[in-house]
Amino acid sequence: MLAVAEGNTHAVGLGEIKLSRDPQDMLVAYGLGSCVAVAMYDPFTRAAGLLHAVLPERIKDAEVTSAKYVDSGVAQLLAELERLGANRGRLVVRMVGGANMLSLKDAKQALNIGERNVAAARVALTSLRLRINGEDVGGTKGRTVRLFVADGRMTVRVLGSETRDL
Repeated sequence: MLAVAEGNTHAVGLGEIKLSRDPQDMLVAYGLGSCVAVAMYDPFTRAAGLLHAVLPERIKDAEVTSAKYVDSGVAQLLAELERLGANRGRLVVRMVGGANMLSLKDAKQALNIGERNVAAARVALTSLRLRINGEDVGGTKGRTVRLFVADGRMTVRVLGSETRDL
């Protein structure tokens, strides 16, 4: 699902992308666990976008441009920002999330969706020739991330700790 934000705080839900160029807006993904949020911001056009992806790659016969998947969601986020006038060469890219939320000691690597989401995001961003400017990934705790459209500032709050800039 894709939405262009208008007005102040805009929650980016599971499998969504939200975009804005309104300096009054803030895009927020609450409670990221194994999910990955990828933020892109063009400081010249003030075009901002936030992806909240759930799974690393789309499965066979899945919708090709679904934001639910990291691989297609990152490409879709970039395409939509370029439609808003963003230039990929100026984009500030950040990634948050990818925690291992399962506490099973013998859980197979294949089940670690958080790590797989982070790896998929790295591959997708590299294939699009985008560099990650900041990240807060992994661990075992959920996070909330906020992207401020006015200046591209991004904050992260890990469960049980203070909010900090990324």
